[in-house]
Amino acid sequence: MSSPIRVVVTGAAGQIAYSLLYQIAKGDVFGADQPIILHLLDIPPMMEVLGGVVMEIIDLALPLVTEIVPTADPAVAFKEVEAAFLVGAMPRKQGMERKDLLSANVKIFKVQGEALDKYAKKTVKVLVVGNPANTNALVCSKYAPSIPRENFTAMTRLDQNRGRAQIAERLKVNVGQVANVIIWGNHSATQVPDANSATVDLGSGPLPVSEALKNDEWLKGEFITTVQKRGAAVIAARKMSSAVSAAKAAGDHMHDIWHGTLPGQFVSMGVISDGSYGAPQDVIFSFPVTIENKEWKIVQGLQIADYHKPLLEATGKELLEEKAEALEVCEH
Repeated sequence: MSSPIRVVVTGAAGQIAYSLLYQIAKGDVFGADQPIILHLLDIPPMMEVLGGVVMEIIDLALPLVTEIVPTADPAVAFKEVEAAFLVGAMPRKQGMERKDLLSANVKIFKVQGEALDKYAKKTVKVLVVGNPANTNALVCSKYAPSIPRENFTAMTRLDQNRGRAQIAERLKVNVGQVANVIIWGNHSATQVPDANSATVDLGSGPLPVSEALKNDEWLKGEFITTVQKRGAAVIAARKMSSAVSAAKAAGDHMHDIWHGTLPGQFVSMGVISDGSYGAPQDVIFSFPVTIENKEWKIVQGLQIADYHKPLLEATGKELLEEKAEALEVCEH
């Protein structure tokens, strides 16, 4: 057994964390032989609930969990951590404008950025799940200047998983046969799901999804809108936001940072933009990436369809607007 690593989950008494903690504790994320010290952060009013979560983790009787540290203090939560799942954020309530959500959450991520800067290991890998995830990740990294910006990523893996699942369902194949679906841009309704580089293995090796589907209209229309609106559809049906699927996607995202991507495959995540594919620079933009030795690299040279270009522009514009709003909130 290797020595334990410290992993923090924020919003640890919440819905997403409830599913995520089991995956982490069981070894699905960091590996079946990687012991974990779990740091669980939540706000003071949630401490009693968090106590119940701690009891359940103990009752799982999983040998990889060597210690549990429940706390409402960021200084304790982020001490010496090597991986951070920033799940805790104010959820969007009915009648709430995105702008209101942004200003409430930006303050949370400013504080957490400062705490990471002060207490976490400089190699820490930070995944932001709490919305608006891309801009929260940007703010967090801004207030943690001693940690490389590349170490802060935002989750668009749930959208990628949704896209793969839609294609698998349409082709009546197992989702494991579908690879390289891309999510460009923001984790919001402006995101750009793109299956033009996606492949499906029907038994004789990878085939372009567009060839297998023979339905460009669906790929240009319904596929994009279904993935964009899936979160809202889940809320409408469940009266609560996606929790199990979001937790699974967070685990997938961190697993790939830790263990790398499979040969010939790439995954989507929000990373600091270098302007690739005409995206604005210095925002957290979702790109297809490959990962090796815990370092991601944007996949270059992919074809962007003409009908995607205005969509990419719109999602980039939204991220620039969010960035401007967020920085204004931070400075006040």
